[in-house]
Amino acid sequence: MRAVVVRDGILEVTEMPLPVPGPGQIRLRVTRAGICGSDLHVRHDADASADVAAEVGYPAFMRRGESVVMGHEFTGTVDEYGPGCRRRWRPGQAVVSLPLIRHGDEIHMTGLSAKAPGAYAEYVLVAEDVTMPVPDGVEPGLAALTEPLAVAHHAVRRGQVARNDIAVVIGCGPIGLAVILMLKAAGVRKVVASDLTGRRRELARACGADVVVDPATGSPWAGLGLVTSAPELFGTGLTALHALRRVRGLPWWTVLRTAQRLGAGPRGAVVFECVGVPGVIEDIVTHAPFRSRVVVVGVCMRPDTFRPTMASNKEIDLRFSFCYDPAEFRDTLHMIARRRIDPRPLLTGVVGLSGVAEAFDQLAGAGHHAKILVDPIGSSLSADPTGPSQSADPSGPSQSAGPSGDSLSADPTGSSPGSS
Repeated sequence: MRAVVVRDGILEVTEMPLPVPGPGQIRLRVTRAGICGSDLHVRHDADASADVAAEVGYPAFMRRGESVVMGHEFTGTVDEYGPGCRRRWRPGQAVVSLPLIRHGDEIHMTGLSAKAPGAYAEYVLVAEDVTMPVPDGVEPGLAALTEPLAVAHHAVRRGQVARNDIAVVIGCGPIGLAVILMLKAAGVRKVVASDLTGRRRELARACGADVVVDPATGSPWAGLGLVTSAPELFGTGLTALHALRRVRGLPWWTVLRTAQRLGAGPRGAVVFECVGVPGVIEDIVTHAPFRSRVVVVGVCMRPDTFRPTMASNKEIDLRFSFCYDPAEFRDTLHMIARRRIDPRPLLTGVVGLSGVAEAFDQLAGAGHHAKILVDPIGSSLSADPTGPSQSADPSGPSQSAGPSGDSLSADPTGSSPGSS
């Protein structure tokens, strides 16, 4: 089979043996795979992530000098079962899978380890137990977004956002846009999005952001009506105490505690850091309203600093979000199927395997693109990144469709296959 292999930062298409599914595994024929921001980072800086992964007990994370097939956001069709499978779906059934697989007693991260090749390939192995059928009518391009949208779903849940909270999304790359989609799906009434790039601000609005800000000319914190200074915070307490002291026969402290339990009193925004570069956390801690909750979703590959005394003075909550659980993954897939979210604005291009290196280079800059998908098996490229609706294929196991196209299709509304 053909696959894209990265080694020492170089992406190349190569021929590899067809993977053979082991016990409890399924071989999928990949129909779409998403290029993730994490893939862009580890292409050149895998060792930093590998060192952290080793510290938390996973020593097999990819390193720069290893040959690795990346791709952990994907959908495909059932091609062949390994021994011991329950064979839940017939060949040709469209499925998605969590990017985790067992090899014996070891668990590996698909697409982020040399021991678990990913979906920048014509075929990929998955574990049957973590595989889920794609509902009828969901196109491959949308199904492939299940994984990154599940990351955003988990981040929003980590933020414990209420409908009447003000949510501020800093950074409108693919994960920031996914967070906006999930916030609006959760019923959050006011979502503020901030990004330096005009195209990303347009996409943020298309994903449902209520207020879109260019931080070069404005502030995402302006006009929120929240506490932004210590005297203002102190003043709210003094004002409340002054009013309650005037009510005779009613313990002011009891009234105050009851009001706090009901959600009264100063509150901050719920902020989602979706940039992942040094200095952003410090900037948020410094400028966000008092008592804000900050959910760090962006993956910063370098050491960073912020001023704890500033966070303490403002009573800022810092929470970090990384992945998702199987139920969140399944819920996300069905949110797409039920159209509770419409992630189509994220999809800005599709490439064949030979176009992956160019796509990585384009995504490294904050230009036109948000999410580029890889179509590893098509003999030509569709102008629509979503692809045709997925459905079961009664013809049985599939064979390679031949070389994929090379060029980048940047316009989802275009009509010429392979246009750029």
